[in-house]
Amino acid sequence: MTKAKNGDTVKVHYTGKLTGGEVFDSSVNAEPLQFTLGQQQVIPGFEDAVVDMQPGETKTIEIAADDAYGQAREELKQTVQRSMLPDEIDLKVGMQLTAQNQNGQPFTVTVAEFDDDNVTLDGNHPLAGKDLTFDLELVEIV
Repeated sequence: MTKAKNGDTVKVHYTGKLTGGEVFDSSVNAEPLQFTLGQQQVIPGFEDAVVDMQPGETKTIEIAADDAYGQAREELKQTVQRSMLPDEIDLKVGMQLTAQNQNGQPFTVTVAEFDDDNVTLDGNHPLAGKDLTFDLELVEIV
C-alpha cells in the first residue's frame, strides 16, 4: 500500500487536544484537512506525523510547543490605553480583536486583561506555549 511522502497532497481527519484532554479543534463530522506534505502548510510536528502513513491508518501524536506554535513571546504582548479602542467594544478576557500593523496588514490579538484605563493585548497564537495532542487519520492521498 502507498505511504504518504513529501510532495503528496493528503486529506487528514484530526482532533486536536490540549494536555488536559480539552478539544480545541477537529475535522471530524466536517471535510478532512487537505494539504501538501513538504509545503509547510501545517505545523511541523503535524506534517512530520503524516509522512509514511497509509490511507486508513490512524495514530495519536504528541507535539511539543516548539514543534507546534512555538513558545509564547512576551514582546508580542502590549498594554494600550482603553481609550485607543472603540467604545462600543464590550471587552472580555479571551476575546479576539483584529488590529493593523504599521503597514496596514491585519493581525489578530487576544484580550489578556483589562481595567477601566488599560487593555493588555496578546499577539501570540492562542496555542503558543502549549503542548498538543492530535488523533490523526489519513483519509486519502490525492
